[in-house]
Amino acid sequence: MTLTTPALLFPAISLLLLAYTNRFLVLAQLIRKLADEERDRHQSGTARQIVLLRRRISLTKRMQVAGVLSFLLCTLSMFALFLSLELLGVLLFGVSLVTLSISLIYSLWEVTISTNALNVQLQDIEDLRNRASPDSVTGASKETGR
Repeated sequence: MTLTTPALLFPAISLLLLAYTNRFLVLAQLIRKLADEERDRHQSGTARQIVLLRRRISLTKRMQVAGVLSFLLCTLSMFALFLSLELLGVLLFGVSLVTLSISLIYSLWEVTISTNALNVQLQDIEDLRNRASPDSVTGASKETGR
């Protein structure tokens, strides 16, 4: 293995960490917005949203840790290869790939929870509409006489 093999991961890992940071910032904004809404008025889905947000924060932390660890191990692999420590370099690179894979699995898990959270919000919107206007679903058919 040459020094350039682990170097190929640098741009990918950097972009991945940037994406993870953006996910974290979105979570922070959602939590602040939810806190403001909770102060204004109690919403029925707030408790479910809080549970999902806590889970997403935990997963985001884990995926960031695994991503950073992958980046660090990749750097150490390059350093070992630079020092002509071939076996250590290959081993570190392999572990780097494993931690990168773990990070991606956490990311996939977080995205799944994120879509579930969006479904909770959609359900809350539908519930509010149904409470505000029980005939809203059948209103059009009543007006036309069908």
